[in-house]
Amino acid sequence: MTIEKTISGNTAELKLSGWLDTKTVPELEAALNELGPGINALVLDMEHLEYISSAGLRQIVAAFKYMKGALTICHASGEIRNVLKMTGLDKRLKIEE
Repeated sequence: MTIEKTISGNTAELKLSGWLDTKTVPELEAALNELGPGINALVLDMEHLEYISSAGLRQIVAAFKYMKGALTICHASGEIRNVLKMTGLDKRLKIEE
């Protein structure tokens, strides 16, 4: 997985590519831990994310809690949207096209 990070003011955007699974979750966790205390909004751009496992979902939930709900998912594929829907996360997370 690759992660491209952009910071604009108090918002961080992480563009995720590849697979978010047990092997790559530590990469996302490290990227999230690098965000400073001045960041209070997070955008996860999943346009190039091909797969997400339950470990990846857990990390997204952890990020949601850490950001106190100020997390937006954008450009998720139909498959990833279905996973979010099946788990009920679509009702908790802000998901944009």
